[in-house]
Amino acid sequence: MIVILRPGVSSWTVAMGLFGPKFIFDEGTTDWIFDTYSWALESFGTDVFFQFTDLVLPDDKFFPDKLEDTDDIAEGLFTKVRKYAGMEEWPCRLVAQEEDINPVVGPTLLIQGAPSGPAGTFSITGGKSPIVEISYNPSQLGRPESLIATFAHELAHYLIHTVDTPPPGGEEFEEYATDLVAVFLGFGVFLANSAFNFSQYTDVDSQGWQTFAQGYLSEPELTYCLAIFLHLKNMDHESVEPYLDKNLRGTLKAAENELKHLSEEITKLRSIKSNKTAQPGL
Repeated sequence: MIVILRPGVSSWTVAMGLFGPKFIFDEGTTDWIFDTYSWALESFGTDVFFQFTDLVLPDDKFFPDKLEDTDDIAEGLFTKVRKYAGMEEWPCRLVAQEEDINPVVGPTLLIQGAPSGPAGTFSITGGKSPIVEISYNPSQLGRPESLIATFAHELAHYLIHTVDTPPPGGEEFEEYATDLVAVFLGFGVFLANSAFNFSQYTDVDSQGWQTFAQGYLSEPELTYCLAIFLHLKNMDHESVEPYLDKNLRGTLKAAENELKHLSEEITKLRSIKSNKTAQPGL
C-alpha cells in the first residue's frame, strides 16, 4: 500500500551514499510523483506527450519577440505558452489583477506584511456557457520567466478540469499536481527557476533585497519532476543545466543519478499506452 504524504515533508540529500543509493525524498513523496506522472500520461495521452511535447526553454527559439509594452508582454507570452502547451485553440481570456501595494514607502521604511495578490488564478464562470478566465499579477511583468511559469500552472489547471479522474491524493493535492502537470507540459525549467527568487532591487530613493516565491512544489521537487521528463524524453540533462539556476543544477544531477536506480519505475511509465487527447471543453 502506498502512503501518500505531502510532497516535500522530508529533507533532501545527495543521491548516493557510501552503502548504496540514498534517495532524495521519502518513499511517499517519490511514489506520489511517479503516480502523478502515471495519471497524467493516462489522462492526457502518451502519444501527445512522447511525439509532440517539447521541453520549452528560455531562449530565442521559443521566445524570440522583444516585447516592450506591458499589455503586449502578457498577451504575447500567454499566446506562446498556450501554443507550446497544445492549448492554442482552447477558449479562455487573460486579465490583469489589481496592482499590489508597494511595500517601499521611503528610503529606509518598508510596510511589513504588505498584502500581495496571487501570482495567477484560474476560474470558470457562466453556468451552461462557461467562461474560462486566467489572471496574472502585474508585478510579474518585470519577471517574464516567472510570468511564463504562472501561465503554465494556470493552463495546467484548465487541463486538469477536463478529466473526470482526480490526481493521486484527490482534491487536497490538486495544486501540487497542477505544478507537476505544468512540468509534464514542458515548462519544468520555468517552474523550477521561479519557485523561489532572492534578488537585489534598486528604486529611485531606496535599495535592498527582495524575495519571491510561487507555486506549490518545492525547488527540489520541481527539479526532480523535470529530471523524470528528461528521462522519459531521452534528453541529456547536461544540455538543460545552462538554463537552470545554478543552485538547481546539483539537484538535477542528483535526481538523474537516482533515476538510474529507479529504472523499473521509468519503464512502467514508458509502458503506459493511452490515445486520449484532451479536448477544449468543460
